[in-house]
Amino acid sequence: MKRTLLTSAAVLASGVLMSGCSWLGLGMDPAATSTAPTASADASTQWPITAQGAADFVASAETRLAELSEFVARTQWTRATYITYDTMWLESRANAQYTELQVELANEAAKFKDVAGLAPDVSRKLDLLRLGIVLPAPNRPGAAGRLSDITTRLDSTYATGKFQHQGKQITLDEATVLMAASRDPAETKALYEGWRTVSPQMKDDYANMVAIANEGARDLGYADVGALWRSGYDMEADAFAAETDRLWNQVKPFYENLHCYVRSRLNEKYGDAVQPETGPIRADLLGNMWSQQWGNIYDVVAPKTGGEAGYDMTALLVAKGYDAEKMVRTGDGFYTSLGLAPMPDTFWERSQITRPEGREVVCHASAWDLDNLEDVRIKMCTQVNGDDFYTVHHELGHNVYQRAYKDQPFLFKNGANDGFHEAIGDFVGLSALTPTYLNQIGLLDRVPGPEGDIPFLLQMALDKIAFLPFGLMVDRWRWDVFSGETSPAEYNDAWTANMLKYQGLTPPGPRPANAFDPGAKYHIPGNTPYTRYFLAHIYQFQFHRAACKQAGWTGPLHRCSIYGDKEVGARFNAMMEMGQSRPWQEAMHAFTGERGNDASAVADYFAPLNVWLTEQNRGKSCGW
Repeated sequence: MKRTLLTSAAVLASGVLMSGCSWLGLGMDPAATSTAPTASADASTQWPITAQGAADFVASAETRLAELSEFVARTQWTRATYITYDTMWLESRANAQYTELQVELANEAAKFKDVAGLAPDVSRKLDLLRLGIVLPAPNRPGAAGRLSDITTRLDSTYATGKFQHQGKQITLDEATVLMAASRDPAETKALYEGWRTVSPQMKDDYANMVAIANEGARDLGYADVGALWRSGYDMEADAFAAETDRLWNQVKPFYENLHCYVRSRLNEKYGDAVQPETGPIRADLLGNMWSQQWGNIYDVVAPKTGGEAGYDMTALLVAKGYDAEKMVRTGDGFYTSLGLAPMPDTFWERSQITRPEGREVVCHASAWDLDNLEDVRIKMCTQVNGDDFYTVHHELGHNVYQRAYKDQPFLFKNGANDGFHEAIGDFVGLSALTPTYLNQIGLLDRVPGPEGDIPFLLQMALDKIAFLPFGLMVDRWRWDVFSGETSPAEYNDAWTANMLKYQGLTPPGPRPANAFDPGAKYHIPGNTPYTRYFLAHIYQFQFHRAACKQAGWTGPLHRCSIYGDKEVGARFNAMMEMGQSRPWQEAMHAFTGERGNDASAVADYFAPLNVWLTEQNRGKSCGW
């Protein structure tokens, strides 16, 4: 995940901890000091409603946003890596100042909507200014500050959440490890329900945030925040929603096949009393706190016959003496093998690669860009395991993308759309998980033969295919919340209904009346739009298929590694350098030769597994 202030004009925060004599601890308003650029510097300027006036306004807007963004980014990094009352206060004030500027500029941009003769880049930047606010505050005094206080409190409540388990307080990090390893249904139920005790206190804040942000969206001409988000994909909002439905329908039959097989194996292990042979799967049995990826239970659902299990990624890393930094350096090595520049020295000096001792931090993995140039970083609490080996390749993909478009104008410093930004690292991760690549870098002594294909593809599907309905349902829930179709009293019931509808899952037991299970997923209190991850799980396979074709690969798609192919890297970089300067369809075409979304690459990649799953499910009652 990348951390953004803007969706369209990306300010991907990172940076150093504040130092020296500043306003820290002095009771001063950050906006009143020279440390923070003044957001309202040009508020009184009257721009003529002409093509030239629009061009002058956009140039001024980019300057003002760029100046303020670094200050806000440093403040956000400080709070994320050192959570205290004071850093929360500072971030809240900085975010409010930035939101006020965004709202001002978005409303000003709307005035030029019908001006004739606009230069294409000016017209695109005006649209991005209107669309670039994830949570718009209303254009009235105090609204931005109120919204910022709420969002900072929500994010920090999640980050500092702990719950009682077996006589001690544990963090989400600790609970995640236990959930992945446990095969005791009583324990997984306790972990699932225990983590969800941190979120009920968020519910009122969340409802208030929705009301404020919806008012802001209406000020900008959108029906609600959900409509604003759906408008950011170079197509009409309704057309985008329909497109995601089309993509889901392309992959849904494969998910249902996987669900049927996994449910059957869970039934064999736990019996009807825990996991019935028909109906939904009990969510806590899938090895992940949100049941969004199922790879941690591979040992439960592995093929009974038909080939060796391939390899245990975590065991390989441990056996080869990897630590967290070596994992990140290995990920960096993949990108440099494509001819891309290595991470700068400041990346290694300033990133949070492991959880620091003695202070509260946000451990949710993210990639940050402090200055919109070279000061890129990751923030992780990396552990030596297969999941985090993949994650470092993913997060570094954000950083590589950020550096690629650093020479674009400020408003074009972002991915072609937010799904692209997530897909870059995932695309590289498809190569990074292949036995081919692991053998290339010496982690795997030999590449398994064809007998290893089904075990490998099953492992991949447990993460990649299992994620798809979750990637869709999070924002489906949120769109209904923003539209008012789901009221605060219905928040949890609607979330559980979406789990059943899209994933075919159910909680391990009845939920309490005050439950707010959506808040137990970072991206809800963190207010990160989630459809980007669904799109990324489509795009990454499109990228992978195109790259392997460019590399001349003729074998099975799932065995292809582009490691070391500088020609592919050059074409890949050319797409990334475009940033958001052109519609995403053009960026897609620049690399893949295709202009639209196409989930057929997913089917191509997993085709042998789907045949195998169909055979395994013969005679079973699939669906839920």
